[in-house]
Amino acid sequence: MRVQKFSLLAVAVAAGLSLTACQSGDDSSAGSDDSSSSAQSSGSQDSGGSSASTGNGTSTAGSDASTGGSSNGGSGTGTGACQTSHLALSSSGGMAEGTLIVNLKNTGSATCTLKGFPGADLKSKDGTVSAERSKLAPPSVSVKPGEETRFTLHYPSNGSGGSGVTFTSLVVTPPNETHSHTLPVTINVPATDGSGPAITVDPVGTGK
Repeated sequence: MRVQKFSLLAVAVAAGLSLTACQSGDDSSAGSDDSSSSAQSSGSQDSGGSSASTGNGTSTAGSDASTGGSSNGGSGTGTGACQTSHLALSSSGGMAEGTLIVNLKNTGSATCTLKGFPGADLKSKDGTVSAERSKLAPPSVSVKPGEETRFTLHYPSNGSGGSGVTFTSLVVTPPNETHSHTLPVTINVPATDGSGPAITVDPVGTGK
């Protein structure tokens, strides 16, 4: 009987210890869960801090967009075609006989571009003669404010001994323009039936 009572007591004590151990394990798990929840909560707050930093990044992107806008504004200040109203024209004799240099000065406030052949019409009391285009390839020329470029008009000199034909004005139409500018000139060429040398014009930006 004593032996049985002792055995039952030992079993009860062991069961109590097991129960306590289980409860301790549960408590510890609960502590872990609490810790994990706290960590997640902290992580969410940190993430919010990151978003604030991204917000600053967004402000920087706005600055970039603004810079892009000013960059576009800068590129729009000097790439358009030169207009007749922003060009001052003058003429002078060329180095070779039978050549006339026509200068085109940019009087505008921005750089502009010229590319192609100008229209060149010589007028006399007997009528108008339009210069033919030469075989030179036209370059693209950028002209800054206050600077100039030029083209050359070629005509046959009058060595016939006769009075020939005298042109007193040159009507110049810049490339890609419809408005013209008239220059006073004195160009004397031999009178022909059209079989003689032609009057030709070079593209803008060529010649010396």
